[in-house]
Amino acid sequence: MDVVDCNCPSDSALGREFVESAYFHDSYRAALAHPELGIVDIFFALFGHTPLWMKLLLIVRNVIARFAGLDTPTIGEVMSPAIRSGHRVGDKIGPWPIYFIAENEIVAGRDNKHLDFRLSVLKVKGGVATDVVVTTVCTVHNVFGKIYLFVILPFHRTGVRALMSNAVAARRL
Repeated sequence: MDVVDCNCPSDSALGREFVESAYFHDSYRAALAHPELGIVDIFFALFGHTPLWMKLLLIVRNVIARFAGLDTPTIGEVMSPAIRSGHRVGDKIGPWPIYFIAENEIVAGRDNKHLDFRLSVLKVKGGVATDVVVTTVCTVHNVFGKIYLFVILPFHRTGVRALMSNAVAARRL
């Protein structure tokens, strides 16, 4: 198994009702070759190795979003995400504030006037295998949020799958 589409696991802190009522959600699953990794290590194995082309696209997107009055990560947070120990709710992991953290899951995201998003990285143990499931959930507040998602979603889907596939291929997971 490489990276496959899946449903958000029912034991995610996101909650089934929240996910299903969102304007947009997706989930992708990949096997963990290193099930001993902690959730923060898994997060950075995925999102701490973003290719330069993807970082540049994120910076351009953030500049445009800032002009629209949205809260965005800094260029430094995109180019070199801070990796540290002792993450707690309210701290940032990479460019995003943490909303929930436990031994097997971290939920980060951002709230803005046009839309809110949550990103869950969940370590799922099942039988002899352990997988990681990455779920993105977006709740829109107005037409600008819908337009933004219309433009961004093709990049999002390709980007998340690429980050996960790269992490699997490099055996970081």
